[in-house]
Amino acid sequence: MENAGQKSGLKAKVQRLGSYLSGMVMPNIGAFIAWGVITALFIDTGWLPNKELSSLVSPMLTYLLPLLIGYTGGSMIHGQRGAVVGAIATMGVIVGSDVPMFIGAMIMGPLGGWCIKKFDDAFQAKIKAGFEMLVNNFSSGLIGFALAIIAYYAIGPVVEGATHLMAQGVETIINMHLLPLANIFIEPAKILFLNNAINHGILTPLGAEQAAQAGKSILFLLEANPGPGLGILLAFTFFGKGSAKSSAPGAIIIQFLGGIHEIYFPYVMMKPLLFLAVMAGGVAGTFTFQLLGAGLQAAASPGSIFAILAMTPRGGYLPNLAGIAVACAVSFLVAMIILKTDHNEEDDLAATQASVANAKAESKGKAAVKTENQEMFGNVNKIIFACDAGMGSSAMGASVLRDKVKKAGLSLPVSNSAINNLTDDPNALIVTQEELHDRASQKAPSATFVQVENFMNSPRYDEIVERLSSDSTPTEEPKAKLTDNVVQGLADYSKVDHIVFAYDQVKGSANMGATILKKLMKNNALHYPVVVVAIKDLKDETNALIITNNDETVKAEQQAPSAMHVPLTDLVASEKYDQVIQNLRK
Repeated sequence: MENAGQKSGLKAKVQRLGSYLSGMVMPNIGAFIAWGVITALFIDTGWLPNKELSSLVSPMLTYLLPLLIGYTGGSMIHGQRGAVVGAIATMGVIVGSDVPMFIGAMIMGPLGGWCIKKFDDAFQAKIKAGFEMLVNNFSSGLIGFALAIIAYYAIGPVVEGATHLMAQGVETIINMHLLPLANIFIEPAKILFLNNAINHGILTPLGAEQAAQAGKSILFLLEANPGPGLGILLAFTFFGKGSAKSSAPGAIIIQFLGGIHEIYFPYVMMKPLLFLAVMAGGVAGTFTFQLLGAGLQAAASPGSIFAILAMTPRGGYLPNLAGIAVACAVSFLVAMIILKTDHNEEDDLAATQASVANAKAESKGKAAVKTENQEMFGNVNKIIFACDAGMGSSAMGASVLRDKVKKAGLSLPVSNSAINNLTDDPNALIVTQEELHDRASQKAPSATFVQVENFMNSPRYDEIVERLSSDSTPTEEPKAKLTDNVVQGLADYSKVDHIVFAYDQVKGSANMGATILKKLMKNNALHYPVVVVAIKDLKDETNALIITNNDETVKAEQQAPSAMHVPLTDLVASEKYDQVIQNLRK
């Protein structure tokens, strides 16, 4: 049991690290695609060679893409301030090296965000009234300056050396014709939900450097190849049984055309021997890619056949399609043998999901999911699907349940999110894959969780809708009444641990309001952090008291529905601040 727990903890840590790496790249995939399209069209060997427009290629690769990654990495740690410091720090590694600094950006972006976060934690509450903007601007500027210098002299050369070493390693593997063996590790890792970490955290940065030099890279195809998964689903379509057979054709559309590879993971986990099928398909596909000189000009995300065709260089369609076809055929043949020699009468995907969940739960001495206790649904006012990246599979699952919730006449919002973006909300029902449950529960320990094996085909959805429908307890009061209660002190202020002044366009009045409230709290010996945040950057936190101008309250409530909201006619001169102080003192 101890070893199993250690392995689970290690896997969660690896998933978490991979999630942070891919989380810096995936929001910026559009920029990678734009760079890939410009490269495909306008370089000397492109479809429409253009000397002037091709001059965009190098600056985008050298500056734009790493800066976006560093900015996003800093934002993940400490919002807008972390993003700015992360971008400044990233500039140091960019200028201090001669190779595209994707890996350097993945280091300096989060480091910049972490440094400014530690500064704010230590000094934010000590800033004198009226000096907030001065201290905030100079602190981020000076910390960014220091990190950029460190990055230029220390981090940049080290990362450049490591990048050259990794590139030489990849080149050696390619020259030795051993690159296909990488799929022995890539395919099982995908099914353990490390697919985004492998593709966007490792292969995309290395592939981008290769593509800049050679016009394409085979590395973009290693994880994104839809062939192995297509082979598995085709095998179930022709030789499967029960619900697995009936659901496989629909899964093919989602996997091959939509690029949501997670859809076939449960089919493999249902019969572990099928790991051999995807490994064989991946190896065969990569061997074909290498033999025919296949490659893409930029990352294909999601791993849809359409995205792959869009990123295929001129004259490269046959090698790319051949590799996908070979991977599919080999995976299909191996899976066919495994399925035909399996003497089980029924392949019930839903039953497998439930039995796996119950087996895991029994080993931990608790119920499979919190749904065993009906009362746990009483306070639910939102449903969130959480996966590694917060895009493909969770978006599909949210769509399925949203339709069921609507048909049941329920008004609960159903959304999807990356695990790293979850906030601890006791009123949230979070649906996540079993492999990702540990990480999600650490981010939101107070939420209610439902674990599923397959976002697209889970019996848990009907159970969720049934229990929510049978619960007649109102989940929230009308908005107007809630707002009155907050201002008049009838609401529960005990959960509030910080105060946010939110603004839409103009920041000045929010800054002044924050200064006034800070002074009032100091006079009353209250010590609540007060911050000023743009409405678009608000986080949905139950422990936040958000103060806004009357005209902007609706936007703030939509962005952070779980927080307490105080609308004011005038943020600079408001008599309601005294009432807020009295409520906080209770």
